[in-house]
Amino acid sequence: QVQLVESGGGLVQAGGSLRLSCAASGRTFSSNAMGWFRQAPGKEREFVAAISASGGSTYYADSVKGRFTISRDNAKNTVILQMNSLKPEDTAVYYCTGRRRSWGGAVSISEYDYWGQGTQVTVSS
Repeated sequence: QVQLVESGGGLVQAGGSLRLSCAASGRTFSSNAMGWFRQAPGKEREFVAAISASGGSTYYADSVKGRFTISRDNAKNTVILQMNSLKPEDTAVYYCTGRRRSWGGAVSISEYDYWGQGTQVTVSS
């Protein structure tokens, strides 16, 4: 079983940056593709970014492409989401997620097996 703990959320002004971290427990981290989803109030949870188990492939939602960067450090069991040029519409609870497969191109909730508790990101205008 893999446990995921997010950190790094907070309040930032539009145009600012935040760095989210996800610490994973378990021995299989380097075999797991990882991702980030977000859920804004009154909206469904949506895909943000994903990365393959090796870190060699990354995937992004169109809404964040060019502004967000996902990366991982398999030696430290950590996944990072660097968020730049933040907009008020990026306000949401951000969830770290993992799956028992190495391919990182999964964009739907049902394809993921592990979820963190979430961290709040608020972008003020």
